[in-house]
Amino acid sequence: VDPEPYAYDREYVVVFSDWSYENPARVIAKLKKQSSYYNFQQRTVLDFFRDVSRGGLGKTIADREQWARIRMDPTDIADVTAYTYTYLVNGLSPDLNWTALFRPGERIRLRFINSAAMTHFDVRIPSLPMTLVQADGQNVQPVTVDEFRIAPAETYDMIVQPSGDQTYTIFAEAMDRSGFAAATLSSKEGARGSIPARRKRPLRTMADMGMSMGSMKSGGAKGGSMPGMDMPAEAPIKAKAPSMPGMVMPGDEKADAPPKAVMHGPDHHGAGNSMVAMSPVSRLGEPGVGLGGDGWRVLLYTDLRRLTPGPAEKSPTREIEMHLTGNMDRYMWSLDGKAYSSGMTPIPFSYGETIRVTLVNDTMMDHPMHIHGMWMVLENGPTDNPRKHTINVKAGEKLSFVVTPDELGKFAFHCHLLIHMDMGMFRVVSVSGTPGGITA
Repeated sequence: VDPEPYAYDREYVVVFSDWSYENPARVIAKLKKQSSYYNFQQRTVLDFFRDVSRGGLGKTIADREQWARIRMDPTDIADVTAYTYTYLVNGLSPDLNWTALFRPGERIRLRFINSAAMTHFDVRIPSLPMTLVQADGQNVQPVTVDEFRIAPAETYDMIVQPSGDQTYTIFAEAMDRSGFAAATLSSKEGARGSIPARRKRPLRTMADMGMSMGSMKSGGAKGGSMPGMDMPAEAPIKAKAPSMPGMVMPGDEKADAPPKAVMHGPDHHGAGNSMVAMSPVSRLGEPGVGLGGDGWRVLLYTDLRRLTPGPAEKSPTREIEMHLTGNMDRYMWSLDGKAYSSGMTPIPFSYGETIRVTLVNDTMMDHPMHIHGMWMVLENGPTDNPRKHTINVKAGEKLSFVVTPDELGKFAFHCHLLIHMDMGMFRVVSVSGTPGGITA
């Protein structure tokens, strides 16, 4: 085994999870009856008056009218929240204070794993920079950040070097800010780090609705076409991302070309889909909803670069486009508008072929997509594209990855928000061919 390309003195595994005393079937039943059941952070009349004072009456009314017309809620960040979940670190709540000990001057490797069912976490250690060295178990070029978002099933390995005998807090806010997990990093037994001030819950914007070019269609609006919409007055201002690499999407010729918005095709994907992102665009260079406005360096997908060159990637022989779809009012989730329970046939892959898979997120939720049995090479730049087993697809986003199946059989391809998977955002990939003279 090759030695690791970075040095550290000790390591800890840090596993985030969400826990509820409610039976998952009961959670689903509530969401089916009222999709916003667990969202207690919706806008109120006080928010309306505050927005009027900031942006004016006309702008505020137009904002509310457009959200009402598409029958969506800008506070719809997470389906299941801290109303029922307790967020844990290595199985312990914040009150029980899981602690990682160190000696001053040591370099510590923290292996972060998100094993939550339904929760994205925004992770930081206040006053302590973190250097990413692995993503999904794959070595990457080191990048130093202050905060990162980790979707369910993702893993990030960070190296930190605490100074002196200071006590630090490992702080993981739920993406919707409804709750948090916390632990302590200290040189002293029994120490407890202070809990940072909670940030205000974010709001979705029209970019999250796939309206990058100022229009979209919705199954819930007659005529379906709506003008663009300004960012809500209370939405955070995004900081400029430092040293952001250029984006390359299929068809781009220049590495520093900005991501291109591509108009959605005519297929609205049927009754299983309530909206269509009319102009999805690559958002790999964005930190994500609720991040980027604090002045901190946030990990971006465009930061991920393979540490050592892999084998030369073959040019894809074909491309498959799949749409992440859903109907929030009826709490239905699907791929291309059809749930797995409707009898979807497997997606055929051939052994050894190279395929580009393009995902278009037609929903206003983030979806961490996971494929079993093969690596996804994320197309996030001109060279050294990283291998990942889980890719978080932001709302209104279009991105691509390349796969080369090297095992025969049937493999699951699904959203790793487990209730979304259970509700139908699941397909089977069938790999067939004749490796070694064996036909499958």
